[in-house]
Amino acid sequence: MTNINEGGLPVVVGVDGSWSALQAVRWAAREAERRGALLRLVHVCHLMPVRHPKQIAPPPDYHAALLDEGRHWLTEARDAARRAVPGIAVVTVPHDGIAADVLVTESKTAQLMVLGSRGLGGFVSLLVGSVAVALAAHGHCPVVVMRSTTADDVLAADGPVVVGVDGSELSDAALTFAFEVAAARDVPLVAVHAWQDVRMAGAWTLLPGTVDWDWLQSEEEDRLVERIAPWREKFPNVELRTLVVRGRPAPTLLEHAVGAQLVVVGSRGHGAFSGAGLGSVSQNLLHHAECPVAVARTERT
Repeated sequence: MTNINEGGLPVVVGVDGSWSALQAVRWAAREAERRGALLRLVHVCHLMPVRHPKQIAPPPDYHAALLDEGRHWLTEARDAARRAVPGIAVVTVPHDGIAADVLVTESKTAQLMVLGSRGLGGFVSLLVGSVAVALAAHGHCPVVVMRSTTADDVLAADGPVVVGVDGSELSDAALTFAFEVAAARDVPLVAVHAWQDVRMAGAWTLLPGTVDWDWLQSEEEDRLVERIAPWREKFPNVELRTLVVRGRPAPTLLEHAVGAQLVVVGSRGHGAFSGAGLGSVSQNLLHHAECPVAVARTERT
């Protein structure tokens, strides 16, 4: 049996009967085992408040049928978790309400939230569903989103963890999460810092004289080394690779996420509005990364 930390918080997974949700369950089961945490599977049933003419109103047992379907999906998810990690401690929890609201509330008492990128109700043209985006934007703990196009056997068990670093407080949260994951999995960590955006490139062309790009590159490399020094000291056994790129953050991270087992970012970077739940880089990765994406946060408020 998995050794559960009684005082610890659970790993929570959103379950909706979709393929990507089952992928999320299997991934979360393995992560819960590493953390010695309880696996909590949550399904949210929401009966839309629609007015019907009396003659075509849904039958009285319609809501009960939806709840039964949800319980079936939870059982299916629990079985998938136990096949992935025999002996895993797991509980199933049916909820009635709006999925995004319920999962955000669940995140207040979770150490990690995991869900598939798109559920059964998603449009085929959308790569990431609205619930995944809402939870990543407003969750109170780190959130991992699994892409539905990535099969379990495609995820490289020995692939590195990739983390985006921009010097913001939220990228510090991403560094902490990424170092912890890399240490637990005994895999390399690649810290990526991209230091030029399109808007910045346009500004440079307006300056007189010649820009010393080599000097700027060296300065950014020194800043990255200085920024991550506390984590290197705290996690001396993690094999760390640093990568400083003159380029845009989102395309750079997407490029280096290929072959990774996880890419980690803060919910917002330096360029995001303070009231925005997710920055453009985080959203870009959620929609396009080929591996699971973790969105880290600084606090639970």
